[in-house]
Amino acid sequence: MSTVIETVTELVQPIVDEQNIELVDIEFVKEGPSWFLRVYIDKPEGIKIEECVAVSDILSEKLDEINPDPIPQAYFLEVSSPGAERPLKKEKDYERALNEYVNISLYEPINNAKIFQGTLTELTADELTVVYMDKTRKRTIVIPRQKIAKARLAIKF
Repeated sequence: MSTVIETVTELVQPIVDEQNIELVDIEFVKEGPSWFLRVYIDKPEGIKIEECVAVSDILSEKLDEINPDPIPQAYFLEVSSPGAERPLKKEKDYERALNEYVNISLYEPINNAKIFQGTLTELTADELTVVYMDKTRKRTIVIPRQKIAKARLAIKF
């Protein structure tokens, strides 16, 4: 799977760079009987459906030109925005998320919890600081980066 993602990254990066679009993430996953190649793109003012279609068309052509086929099984290609709950993967994603509401899932618990939702208030190379509500009390937690399984923006209700 990682070779599929690496190949697709090499193909799609010049396409999005040319259009001043950011490549957010690529997934190659099996859901039920079907495989999905998902490419998430964005830009500061938001991504339009026409831009997703254009990237999809060009990427599809480039994938079809490669011989032997880097993805031998049948799959669905989806190009879309990462949505409101955008994943935080790259350093610049975390920097953009400073003072934003985030959801952090951990590999192992801290203070008996593996999921924290709150405001990302500080960021260093090794740790994140999140201010969250514990029932009615505001608390602060420092999370070592190596304990983070997944991080994403979150919608506060």
